[in-house]
Amino acid sequence: MRVEIDSKSGFCYGVVSAISKADELVGEGKRVFSLGDIVHNDLEVARLRKAGVATIAREDLTSIAPTPDTRILIRAHGEPKSTYTLLNECGLEYADATCPVVAKLQKLTIEADKEMRAVGGSVVILGKRGHAEVVGLNGQIEDRGIVVEKVADLEQVDFSKPIFLLSQTTQSLTLFAEVKKEVLRRSEVPDKVIIRDTICRQVAGREEHLKAFSKQFDLIVFVCGAKSSNGKVLFEACSQANPKSVKIEGPDELHPDMFEGVESVGICGATSTPHWLMEEVANTILALTQTLGM
Repeated sequence: MRVEIDSKSGFCYGVVSAISKADELVGEGKRVFSLGDIVHNDLEVARLRKAGVATIAREDLTSIAPTPDTRILIRAHGEPKSTYTLLNECGLEYADATCPVVAKLQKLTIEADKEMRAVGGSVVILGKRGHAEVVGLNGQIEDRGIVVEKVADLEQVDFSKPIFLLSQTTQSLTLFAEVKKEVLRRSEVPDKVIIRDTICRQVAGREEHLKAFSKQFDLIVFVCGAKSSNGKVLFEACSQANPKSVKIEGPDELHPDMFEGVESVGICGATSTPHWLMEEVANTILALTQTLGM
């Protein structure tokens, strides 16, 4: 049995930076509270919890005592402006680990909103409703943006007025192209449509890579958390290239029947999947198949 882990899978820069900051603060003896799961992977969150990083919701901030050793961690997804206001009102110190790509997009969203308000237009954000990054983006402009998840959602948009289209950083390039095409087709003032492809290429570039990677194996085991938006996009890319692809959260979901007639297995994951977890999956597969004499 040939088992190989994709060398380009795993944490993106923003996630690595946020987790490194959390580990650093814990190492300094700080009481660390992450605003939401630091990464959309329950097993990595559990590891961090064991190390001393607690996950809290925004509404919990008012119940935390502001001590010199307390730090609130703003994760890579970023936060709306109102969160910073609340932190200051509560007297809580925080470490801002917003991904630089997301931070840049937040500034662009503010600029887009200012420009569209001046001409009576709309800011349209391609993204998943309720996703932390999207909440943070729209929270920069007091939720005035129109969030669309698919082409059909464009029914909310007034196409007689100017439009500024941008995207959550982890969206699919294919979907963005479809939405862009439809916006331009339906706009009554196409010369007043502004489109900014704000998808992170460190993430988007993995789609084509994973398609090529997936074709090299009999079976693809994609590892990611159930809450990972990016994981859904990347797993779809794997499935398109290799219909024999399965998605799991961890090694406990593996069973011998998966490997009948299989001679090679490729393991890959989302930008929120830790490398140590993919290694555990690989070791479990090897142990299972050796026991079965495969």
